[in-house]
Amino acid sequence: MALVPFDDRDGFIWFNGQMVPWREAKVHVLTHGLHYASCVFEGERVYNGKVFKLTEHSRRLTESASILGFSLPYSVAEIDAATRRVLDANGIVDGYVRPLAWRGSEMMGVAAQKNRINVAIAAWQWPSYFSPEARLAGIRLKISPWRRPAPDTAPTHSKAAGLYMICTLSKHQAENDGFDDALMLDYRGRIAEATGANVFLVIDGKLHTPIPDCFLNGITRQTVIDLARRRGYDVSERAIMPEELADAQEVFLTGTAAEVTPVRQIGEYTYTPGEITHRLVEDYDKEVGRTHDKAASASTSAA
Repeated sequence: MALVPFDDRDGFIWFNGQMVPWREAKVHVLTHGLHYASCVFEGERVYNGKVFKLTEHSRRLTESASILGFSLPYSVAEIDAATRRVLDANGIVDGYVRPLAWRGSEMMGVAAQKNRINVAIAAWQWPSYFSPEARLAGIRLKISPWRRPAPDTAPTHSKAAGLYMICTLSKHQAENDGFDDALMLDYRGRIAEATGANVFLVIDGKLHTPIPDCFLNGITRQTVIDLARRRGYDVSERAIMPEELADAQEVFLTGTAAEVTPVRQIGEYTYTPGEITHRLVEDYDKEVGRTHDKAASASTSAA
């Protein structure tokens, strides 16, 4: 399948309050966000024409910007409304939304107090982060040598672009070694997350997930914890050490893009996606109103 570059597509992008043709949504090469990572973003999924938990994402975008020291020139309600305009303009029914905000090119240097704060929202068709086959079979993770930083060394509770540099390094290395993604430890050597998703372990019928004290408390993570508790599952948020991977019977990832994705291998450890994972995959699909993946859900149930 031919690669379609993201800068050469049909459609429209909401850019600083205006709907502009996709190919005209550009920034200058001396934009501060490009040089000094003064940029925050969100990832959102569209199901049946609606963004799942849109306001939560818009609010987190605003909060991320605040952590990086700037205020968005639009309210959460205005960002919500702009997102809906983008979906309508591009005819998105099932897809992905990328809002972002960044400091512009008025000043070039570490300090950029007078730079304009730009906001853009793009959306495109994107049915799944991992292929349906990989999602059902379970993906393979390699443990990354890169670690999530301490909260006193980086703005770890902001969805800031700069924090994803080590995620790209980790994922590229994992892919080069034949894996799908990487599992990252934190600065203390505890299990943290994958490169773009939170992680859950099933140990003796109980769910365990790391405390998000140096990485994002994902919106999907929170949703799945709620779904699990509705099912009557015991969910423990705690510090988890890498050696505990040997004790898990099931492992899965959660994220806006990844949704609920089973894991079949982490380093030397292998897992079989089981009943708890299957149920939460199905529960999440129902929660978001998925109607186009019935065959996959049936296959998951029969696994």
